[in-house]
Amino acid sequence: MRPGLIDRRTLLAAGGAALAASASGLLVPARAAGLAPTPSMRGGSNNYRPGAPIVERIGGGGFWMTGTVRRAGDGAPLPGQRIQIWAHTTEGYERDPESHGATLTDENGVFRLEMPQIVPAFGQPHGHLAYDSGDFETVFLRPVMASSSDTSLEAHFVLQPA
Repeated sequence: MRPGLIDRRTLLAAGGAALAASASGLLVPARAAGLAPTPSMRGGSNNYRPGAPIVERIGGGGFWMTGTVRRAGDGAPLPGQRIQIWAHTTEGYERDPESHGATLTDENGVFRLEMPQIVPAFGQPHGHLAYDSGDFETVFLRPVMASSSDTSLEAHFVLQPA
């Protein structure tokens, strides 16, 4: 056989090896369509107030709630989506209207809202977030902070069309 030429035996062996690797899961194609939607968390909707106003900041600030909003399947960022945020803070209870506010995601699907320091309620410092714009299924999150001295909390939404 001349150098550079592939004979039938080499071609069959290489094809068989590729097929075996693919079947065993060793070759994994890019699966952008595989990004699953975020499920609502238990207790996430507690004290939810539909239509909370879009605000620049909740109360006196000092604590940051941040995150991202992406579309299920392809993971594309979702700009202009409304995220409502509320919590038990140094300035009020999570049921108080003044403890609620909403913000919109930027062109990269990122949101950020300043609020008063979150303090423990029912034994855990936690925040509440809701996606409730209507274009996608509503999702409620209730992330728990690692420590009550943390000054930020991050949450991420992957949304399924409504």
